[in-house]
Amino acid sequence: MRRRYVYILLFLAFLAALAAWFYTLILVKQLSDSEKHRIKLWSEAYKEIQQIDINQQISPLILEIIKSNKSIPVILVDDDGRIIAYDNLDTIHAKDSTYLRRQLEIMKSQHEPIEISLDENTKQYLYYKDSRLLTSLFYFPIIQLVVVIIFLVVIFFAGLSAARAEEHQLWVLMSKETAHQLGTPISSLVAWVEMLKMMNFDPQLLAEVEKDVKRLEAVTERFSSIGTQPKLEQHDLESVIEEVIDYLRLRTSKRVRYEISFHTSSPPFVNINKVLFTWVLENLAKNAIDAMEGQGLIKITVSEENNKIIIDFSDEGKGMSWRKARQVFKPGFTTKKHGWGMGLALAKRIVEDYHNGKIFILSTSPGKGTTFRIILRKAT
Repeated sequence: MRRRYVYILLFLAFLAALAAWFYTLILVKQLSDSEKHRIKLWSEAYKEIQQIDINQQISPLILEIIKSNKSIPVILVDDDGRIIAYDNLDTIHAKDSTYLRRQLEIMKSQHEPIEISLDENTKQYLYYKDSRLLTSLFYFPIIQLVVVIIFLVVIFFAGLSAARAEEHQLWVLMSKETAHQLGTPISSLVAWVEMLKMMNFDPQLLAEVEKDVKRLEAVTERFSSIGTQPKLEQHDLESVIEEVIDYLRLRTSKRVRYEISFHTSSPPFVNINKVLFTWVLENLAKNAIDAMEGQGLIKITVSEENNKIIIDFSDEGKGMSWRKARQVFKPGFTTKKHGWGMGLALAKRIVEDYHNGKIFILSTSPGKGTTFRIILRKAT
């Protein structure tokens, strides 16, 4: 809902900017026409002055028109292109002929000259360029548009940040509530396990039940850790991965095979929160099993590059298009019929927010499986 309001606000702001831009363009056009009209009057007045006999008195109106131009730069040239007069140019540089010629070229590029016919054989040409006000007004819509775009970008990212913060808070509350709800039945299960021990229950079966109870305790701890900065400790990644895979082997189909290989110069020690990081590995494994429909090879390859540990998690599943691959880490996105779309989103949060690492899809293709890559900094 909040995101919808952000988009509506962005749309309204864009419409307001567009309306202001068009209105400013109208003003520019009107001012440009007004300046053109004033210059034509000025040229007529100048023509009148040049044609008045030396003994005649110049009309006050003519003088007023001549004096009225205080903002529009003009240059008057003769038939041969020689500069006769100029006005409203930089008085310091106007004495430089190069400066005047440069200004004349600018005027030629902006407007057609106004021809002043003094007689049949004598003609002069009046060139002019936009006043500073018109130039400023011309660039104003561009500046305005840039400011509005910056404003829209700020609003967009602020809204996006607020939505993410709200989403994060919801995740934290859900995780805490899940951990709380699991607490009571787990306590009961622990008590039942102790009772079964006293009743001389099958030790081997009881050991497996006890593993699953401890597993539930680990899951509860995982949910409790969401939203708080977890403590990172140095662990040998080889033993962590093998521990996770050993647990999964006994609880998945025998048609699912696991292959683990290490290509590092020394034991791959990394700083991780073991409870949370094993959650990432299990999520990747379960996604791989689902993608392979319970049958196939899962390959885990650990290598080292530039003080970084690289974990490639590959499966022989159905893969996906890159259009879908770009969305797999978004909360709620899933390709499963009964999936929640939370596993990979949580994995990304754990790896990148809590471990300062990276997780992404290295390769995927429909019918050819998928490889996820995790990059962690090697412990020193």
